[in-house]
Amino acid sequence: MSKAGSALVPQNYKPTDEEEFMNPIMKEYFRQKLIAWREELLKESEGTIHNTLQSTELQKPDLADRASAETDHALELRTRDRERKLITKINEALLRIDDDTYGYCEETGEPITVGRLDARPIATLSLEAQERHERMERTHRDE
Repeated sequence: MSKAGSALVPQNYKPTDEEEFMNPIMKEYFRQKLIAWREELLKESEGTIHNTLQSTELQKPDLADRASAETDHALELRTRDRERKLITKINEALLRIDDDTYGYCEETGEPITVGRLDARPIATLSLEAQERHERMERTHRDE
């Protein structure tokens, strides 16, 4: 058992749709999941800074080697940018846990299914609202 925040989360706990939605144990489960994900992303980005960004690969005299290194470098920076945005979304989700809005669809106010939250803990829309949103984006993109 681990203790963090206000609720004790049993060791092999998995939230289900059968229990009260966003009860203290479920909230703490998602809080711990989000914090662990954020820590993993931060650790990965520290490794990138030390390994990739400080390497001298970009100073190689061979043009093909340098081009390859620059491509790798650009890809790494794009990955880090995506991770930075993800960390922002994780922090926003943690704030929603604190203000009791976590797990509820921003559009409908209905609970987001536990399965969806477990798979994508930063989800802010129910599956139906997300699909509606994506259909609208496709429609506007095609115009």
